[in-house]
Amino acid sequence: MDALEINGGVPLHGDVTITGAKNAALPLMAASLLTSKTFVLHNLPPLQDIQTMKRLLTHTGAQWQDGRTITIAAETIQNAEAPYDLVKTMRASSLVLGPLLARTGNAHVSLPGGCAIGARPLNLHLKALEAMGAEISIAEGYITARAKKLKGAHIIFDTVTVTGTENIMMAATLADGVTVLENAAQEPEIADLAQCLNKMGAKIEGAGSSRITITGVPALGGVEHTLVGDRIEAGTYLMAAAITGGSVTTIGVPASFLQDTLDKLAEAGCSISSQGDRITLTAPKQLRAVDVTTAPFPGFATDLQAQFMACMTIAQGTCVIRETIFENRFMHVAELSRMGADIKVDGHTAHITGVPHLSGAPVMATDLRASACLVLAGLAAQGTTEIRRIYHLDRGYEHVEDKLQRLGARVSRVKSRS
Repeated sequence: MDALEINGGVPLHGDVTITGAKNAALPLMAASLLTSKTFVLHNLPPLQDIQTMKRLLTHTGAQWQDGRTITIAAETIQNAEAPYDLVKTMRASSLVLGPLLARTGNAHVSLPGGCAIGARPLNLHLKALEAMGAEISIAEGYITARAKKLKGAHIIFDTVTVTGTENIMMAATLADGVTVLENAAQEPEIADLAQCLNKMGAKIEGAGSSRITITGVPALGGVEHTLVGDRIEAGTYLMAAAITGGSVTTIGVPASFLQDTLDKLAEAGCSISSQGDRITLTAPKQLRAVDVTTAPFPGFATDLQAQFMACMTIAQGTCVIRETIFENRFMHVAELSRMGADIKVDGHTAHITGVPHLSGAPVMATDLRASACLVLAGLAAQGTTEIRRIYHLDRGYEHVEDKLQRLGARVSRVKSRS
């Protein structure tokens, strides 16, 4: 099994080009099931989750040509099903539920798996589909949904849900009448999905705000679309500069995608500038401790909480990080503590007191963003850090060791010692 070996203590410097956003790619790939016409997607990241979604599309009968540009042809849907063997490793696979139901009138989708960061139930998706006239049943680990034709509805999400907003927005494009989503998620990836769907002939207004209106159409056409850059990857590399005392420019993501994160890094003492899709962060001699509370976009992203915590372990002072999105997203704390971090957790709140330095140690990744957190900690630590179970990391970061090496890091992919 692969591991990353990092010899820390080197400030990172240089430019890094950001990959297309995984969190935009997955719903867009699912959206290809809404049309019988050719669907072309550019800037696709070569990540494990993308491969999983390709296998899922193949199972439904879609055909595709591989590469950073993928051409998908779902002329007919042969199997309106997402089986457990494909879904178990990726929660986002539930995104095929809405498109399959809207296109074929039925869907049989396994309850999903993914990172062990807490419950991400599909009840909001199912409640919305029922409001649109679907009959839903759950048995033996599968969701079965049926509807001769979905109907427009006024849907108020009880809590903000990104995949729920995406799933129902896609389903509503082919429904009869008008669907209104209230308390919708506002992430840039949702606006990107809506832009693509509108190019296919959908009628969506308000995507990127808390109220989205979708007027159903009889059918959607083909499309050629380019993915937005991955704001979480960009935030991770900017924090890598912050924790190592370096200066890094990310290319491919505008500052507006990361404004709350950039504000917190500036509060911690970093110098930040941006122009177009380039963001430059230059770190101070020592970071200052800054409190953070995760929140739905445009707030501080939960997907950057672990990485920011790594930065705070060597910051001057004490800070508080509150996790409001997932109930089990402090699993990286135990591994950071092995490296000398001073962190105390009380429920959904972590208190971090900065230490003079971290020390390299063998550590184990528990989920995707925890993996990135440990990479950052290893980059700053004195000595050698071996990060095991990096298959989590490969789900969300393309060739991370190559990009870090080009920034000056001493990092290599090795075979785990255990």
